[in-house]
Amino acid sequence: MDLQNIHHPSQIKGLSTEQLEHLSEDIRSFLIENLSITGGHLGPNLGVVELTLVLHQMFDSPKDKFLWDVGHQTYVHKMLTGRMDQFNTLRQYQGLCGFPKRNESEHDIWETGHSSTSLSAAMGMAIARDVKEEDHHVVPIIGDGALTGGMALEALNHIGHEQKNMIVILNDNEMSIAPNVGAMHNMLARLRSGQRYNWVKDELEFLLKKIPSVGGRIANTAERIKDSMKYLVVPGMFFEELGFTYYGPVDGHNFDDLFKSIDYAKKTDGPIIIHVLTTKGKGYHPAENDTVGTWHGVGPYKIESGESMKKGSSGKAWSKVISDTLIDLAKHDRRIVAVTPAMTVGSKLEDFRKAYPDRLFDVGIAEQHATTVSGGLATQGMKPFLSIYSTFLQRGFDQVVHDVCRQNLNVIFGIDRAGLVGADGETHQGVFDISFLRDLPNMKIMMPKDAEEGQNMVYTAVNYDDGPMAVRYPRGNASDEPVLGHYDLIPMGQWDVLKEGDDLVVLTFGTMIPRALEAAEALEQDGVSVRVVNARFIKPLDHDMMHQIAKEKLPILTIEEHALQGGFGSAILEFFETEKLPFPYISRMGIPDRFIEHGGVNDLLEEVGLTVEAITQEIKDIVPTQKKRA
Repeated sequence: MDLQNIHHPSQIKGLSTEQLEHLSEDIRSFLIENLSITGGHLGPNLGVVELTLVLHQMFDSPKDKFLWDVGHQTYVHKMLTGRMDQFNTLRQYQGLCGFPKRNESEHDIWETGHSSTSLSAAMGMAIARDVKEEDHHVVPIIGDGALTGGMALEALNHIGHEQKNMIVILNDNEMSIAPNVGAMHNMLARLRSGQRYNWVKDELEFLLKKIPSVGGRIANTAERIKDSMKYLVVPGMFFEELGFTYYGPVDGHNFDDLFKSIDYAKKTDGPIIIHVLTTKGKGYHPAENDTVGTWHGVGPYKIESGESMKKGSSGKAWSKVISDTLIDLAKHDRRIVAVTPAMTVGSKLEDFRKAYPDRLFDVGIAEQHATTVSGGLATQGMKPFLSIYSTFLQRGFDQVVHDVCRQNLNVIFGIDRAGLVGADGETHQGVFDISFLRDLPNMKIMMPKDAEEGQNMVYTAVNYDDGPMAVRYPRGNASDEPVLGHYDLIPMGQWDVLKEGDDLVVLTFGTMIPRALEAAEALEQDGVSVRVVNARFIKPLDHDMMHQIAKEKLPILTIEEHALQGGFGSAILEFFETEKLPFPYISRMGIPDRFIEHGGVNDLLEEVGLTVEAITQEIKDIVPTQKKRA
């Protein structure tokens, strides 16, 4: 079977094991070659080639429902479902999405940009199937890292109780973005080294029943002591105690083993877990030997060596700026500890771990737990720094409200990837955190314009003892590299005027400051005088400066790389109402009321109208012609 001729999964039905093995080689070659140009999640997809082929041969998608968790392991699935010719656009602006996308294919029935949701969604689909008296399989494919999420455990509990027919594929490669942690990971390690329990049990019962006269009675006795056998044969028995039938472990790169296990599962009633062992990055030496998650998601690279082709950029990564500052401050303050929900690598905390191995806590993919752990630390006089992506903080919102803000605890939220993140797309854009944090009593929110200010914000937060503080910082690199060791406290709620002007005031912060300054300088040539304010405190606002602006009756333009609804611009409008001040002319620029898909950050900023040209034009439209100076 020629890989290029596959446009529908039905075309691989009936292929022999030998043909599937050749097809696997072609798929891996295709992925390695294409992702060397576009970048993407290479390691996870090289690991599920055989598994995906067997799933599509043994089931009938889209009648049978595949739910991939996390969705970055769906590239082979996309190839087999008619999208191979779009891989040159993978994760590019208006191109093929790197995650399942319902409007992209009928075979993508559940969108999973974040982890641990597949089992709950699968339960919903299984309930709907039974209520509608339909006949099809529901097959969630969940990684071992995703299984650490609390939502996955809640779903396991419900599924096991209801005993719905469902075949859960546990894709165990011992890693998610980085090596997995926790008791669940350790339990799976014991299972990996165990025997295949179900085959042993069934074969023993079959042999007992063959004994003349007494075989049946002995078999019945064996059935009664079955639970005891489980504890002897399978370490932990976690899944069976939850009500699942456990099959495995199964070699995820052996077609015959995969076929047998799935065929066995299809004949079994109730919920089943097939524990499949795969090798992340299989077939490509640099990815297969990756132990820290470098090849989980990559940019363009040289195939021969694995060397990155990403163009170097000046400055230090924002995550590294914050992490280095934290390491330096922790030398003199033993209260400082770092907490992260499985993002040690992404948030550049490896050096913090090396420096203070007993003060870095990776809690796994468990954002809610991470937030409340931080709250618990704060009650004991510690200074927890919760390093968390903006898009993942959404998952811990209830805990931020109830366990941190309500108790006014000194938790520092390091909100990484704040703003548009690019290729990971709408599930990962960090453009909602201001809206859901700004309304919380006791919360303070800051965002720096450069690395030096970022360091000072971390220092300010560490020395603040009156409740939670959030420091937002974007993906990418800072424009400067300040020297560690010298820090200044930033007065609470105090903004900074970066450029004077008396025709219009631009209030902005973070990534939008360079664009605002460039627009203001260009307009100066046209006789338009624009004041640019670094509104580095999103909450609280600078009341003194706001009253001064109101007194001057200047028009205001707010600019933010964040959703307009409930964002910084909304806070400015609310200020005038709350303070009972006459409203000046106020215009807001930001992310419109829709989800922003994947693409380069500059492409996305152009799409939403946050370019220098758009800012310049907006100011020209606001400032009356007669106010322009000669």
